[in-house]
Amino acid sequence: MRLSVIIVSYNVKNLLEACLRSVFAAAEGLESEVFVVDNNSADNSAGMVAEKFPQVKLIANQTNYGFSKANNQALEQASGEYVLFLNPDTLVEQDTLRICVGFMDAKPSAGAMGVKMVDGAGRYLPESKRAVPTPLVAFYKISGLAALFPKSEKFGKYYFGHLDRDKTHRIEVLTGAFFFARKEALDKTGWFDESFFMYGEDIDLSCRLLKNNYEIYYHPATKIVHYKGESTRKSSINYVLVFYRAMAIYAKKHFRAPGTSLLVILLFIAIYSRAGLSIIKRVAGKLAMPLADSACIYAGYIVIEPGIRELTGSWGAGYPDENPLILVPALIIIWISSIMLSGGYKSPVTIGGGIRGIFYGSLAILLVYAMLNADWYFKLATIIPLALWGLAGTIIVRSFVHAVNKRKQKHRSFFP
Repeated sequence: MRLSVIIVSYNVKNLLEACLRSVFAAAEGLESEVFVVDNNSADNSAGMVAEKFPQVKLIANQTNYGFSKANNQALEQASGEYVLFLNPDTLVEQDTLRICVGFMDAKPSAGAMGVKMVDGAGRYLPESKRAVPTPLVAFYKISGLAALFPKSEKFGKYYFGHLDRDKTHRIEVLTGAFFFARKEALDKTGWFDESFFMYGEDIDLSCRLLKNNYEIYYHPATKIVHYKGESTRKSSINYVLVFYRAMAIYAKKHFRAPGTSLLVILLFIAIYSRAGLSIIKRVAGKLAMPLADSACIYAGYIVIEPGIRELTGSWGAGYPDENPLILVPALIIIWISSIMLSGGYKSPVTIGGGIRGIFYGSLAILLVYAMLNADWYFKLATIIPLALWGLAGTIIVRSFVHAVNKRKQKHRSFFP
């Protein structure tokens, strides 16, 4: 058997299907086997594989064991001379597998290799070639110096920014999204360290290959598409905790060289500070849209309040003094709750969800007022103008958010 392809999947059924189709197209005529290890997906990924790809060797876990252990499960059964660890959110070209097998055949000193990776828009992904994150290299990355000087051989070493992305190079670290390894080297070096649930295990394995005198190569003669991050929920706080815990595990395991104590301490401070800031950022991100909608509606009330007083006065009705403190906040809570129930705050945020929320919330408010036999003047003079204001506000706020997110896509960061 020449090649064993191992794919660990979790809740990405459609991407997994596309990935498998690309793998089988690339493996045509090549003696190979394909494993899918499903980590208890809730989207019937395992069922799809069993139905549409009966030739796949499926391992359907009843719990989520994480990336490392799931890969090791398949490694126990793999019989290929080479092993490709592949993310389910990738597509390989038709010549990718043959080029990799040929390259490794020609370089018996190579323990592993990677290829050029691009995202869904065809943009080059810098993690295609990486360096061992020594304390200094990691500090440059976390501190932002690598981003300021990406082409610097010193500050930009994390992604080997000074190396031509269109030429073959010896590098130090591969990504788990596409990790093409010699099975003999894996057996000698040891498989994935299962203390890494997700993230960092590819760096750890790369380091162990280097320590066992195997070479690692970046070979851009072929490429894959990596829909980066689609196989993980990067917006969740749990992702942040898992990611930075992996960084801490790696640092404790590998940063033991004499004379690096102070730098390691600084690095740990940077790791946990960055994790804390990332969690704060995500919590703030969850609250930002509801707070923006609330502020927009209340701002509308401040603008129209003088007109409401004048209008209700012309009707010969008094203006409730408790409006700003009780009634208007209550209206805002109902509208915000309605937007939430209408899916207006789910990611990605949609204009339709906001419009539905304002509409259903307004109906609920009018229904409550009808049941309470409240004065209709307040409904006409306050609820309707505020509802229209809120409707316009949700459209404007979400349009702004869409514009900002589109701009951010051009400046994505590796760290959450």
